[in-house]
Amino acid sequence: RRTDQSSQKIDMEDNSQLTPPHPWIENVVATEEQIRVKVKELAARINEDYKDCGTLTVIGILHGAFLFMADLVREISVDLNVHIDFMSVSSYGDESKSSGAVKIIMDTKKPINGKHILVVEDIIDSGLTLKYLLNILEKREPLSLECCVLLQKEGSSENVKAKYVGWETPKESFVVGYGLDFAGRHRCLPYVGELKESEWRKQ
Repeated sequence: RRTDQSSQKIDMEDNSQLTPPHPWIENVVATEEQIRVKVKELAARINEDYKDCGTLTVIGILHGAFLFMADLVREISVDLNVHIDFMSVSSYGDESKSSGAVKIIMDTKKPINGKHILVVEDIIDSGLTLKYLLNILEKREPLSLECCVLLQKEGSSENVKAKYVGWETPKESFVVGYGLDFAGRHRCLPYVGELKESEWRKQ
């Protein structure tokens, strides 16, 4: 079962006065400290929602979610037995927009039927890929199925709803850092920044 996204504040941080630390970044979307605070907030909600569940299986979507997921699970209460798994879904090439093609490259290692499942993603762009993935997982009959994302683009909730959302970003922005990349670059930046249009239009 999946529930509708609960009421939460998902506005972006006001970092307009910050100078981007790298020349290819237009502006800072979320600083290291803002990310740490947001991860703790999301984990606190997850701890409360799953406190009586005993075990929670967290499925990270590679490669973008690996940093976010690592920080998130370390904030989840030790009283909740967390199992880790991964999936890899191909929907992006080396371009700034989704190719529209969806293919499961790596599936979960263990069955998920009868388990509480939390899918962790870095960003919801159009929402079509995540919708496809959640529909697949739903057919495997988990006890519950929810999604936690760091960022979602405006309008993406029309296609799919995540219960736990860090921030919302403008639909036209292209963000990198903290796991998010552009054509394989900028994934390991410690903050999230909006890539300059001149950079992504080179591709």
